[in-house]
Amino acid sequence: MKALVLAGGKGTRLRPLTHTSAKQLVPVANKPVLFYGLEAIRAAGITSVGIVVGDTGAEVREAVGDGSRFGLEVTYIPQDAPLGLAHCVLIARDFLGDEPFVMYLGDNFLIGGIADLVDAFGAAGHDAQILLTKVAEPQFYGVAELGPDGQILRLEEKPANPRSDLAIVGVYTFSPAIHEAVRSIEPSARGELEITDAIKWLIDHGYSVHSHFVSGYWKDTGRLQDMLECNRIVLEAIRPDIRGSVDGASEISGNVVVEAGASVEGSVIRGPAVIGAHTVIRDSYVGPYTSIGESCLIRDSEVEYAIVLRDSSITGISRLTYSLIGRNVEVTRAQGMPNACQLMVGDHSKVQVRA
Repeated sequence: MKALVLAGGKGTRLRPLTHTSAKQLVPVANKPVLFYGLEAIRAAGITSVGIVVGDTGAEVREAVGDGSRFGLEVTYIPQDAPLGLAHCVLIARDFLGDEPFVMYLGDNFLIGGIADLVDAFGAAGHDAQILLTKVAEPQFYGVAELGPDGQILRLEEKPANPRSDLAIVGVYTFSPAIHEAVRSIEPSARGELEITDAIKWLIDHGYSVHSHFVSGYWKDTGRLQDMLECNRIVLEAIRPDIRGSVDGASEISGNVVVEAGASVEGSVIRGPAVIGAHTVIRDSYVGPYTSIGESCLIRDSEVEYAIVLRDSSITGISRLTYSLIGRNVEVTRAQGMPNACQLMVGDHSKVQVRA
């Protein structure tokens, strides 16, 4: 069995970060979201992986390499434009051959892995098996309606009046029958070949399409709140690991990771939290559910429930929370008069200030 990982797309909901970076490489607990998916694929016993890449392909290639660090053999499949998930299957035909495969959306975060899904698919002999989970607001997702034996009867994409609360998770298993399906469908109104249309084609032509339910935690990491929630979930499971230096004037409580080369000076860190390699925390407070990337500086500041990417600095900020700070960012306190906020903010940014 092979795996097809989708790591293209624009990541519009995480702009401005995704203007210059792949959304699949935004870190959760200092590890890119994409890496969690690759590890889950390897844990399911799959080693041959095709990664579909788009405009940020060079960055993905640099991060993943040949896949050997994950125990994988990786083939990169360029997609000239984001023309839909079914289009990814279409252009991956040579790589996939006539083998069954799992398709994994690289910006999906799944705790609990996919081994159960892969094993169930292999044992049952279905032509497609779709991972589902119950959600509170199904109108924002692709939704499945099931028959009495778990077979999928129909799919709807973001329906105004959902027939169920079962959302389609971004992990699918397919037999080679899917190749005929993706060749047979037409682009949707938004000009893309939709995987839901290909699955509907399988259903309409009598193929066996079945459901499988998420056994752990799942989140589509397309929005700020989703990234912070995933960060929280992962940090809750970490164990204390102090490999950097912590001076006697500092206080560390709870589950905290201080990576090698990092230093904590005159500061309070309350876990769960991760401090990246070669980062300096000085005269500051780092609160729970915070991940600070490598080579950062936090000085005379308070940071809580946040993700800070590498090479960024936060200086003289009395309180920063519920935030995602990109790479090479400087956040500082304005000096002098008038007592006003000074901002240089890029396109598609979101800033909240307390007047």
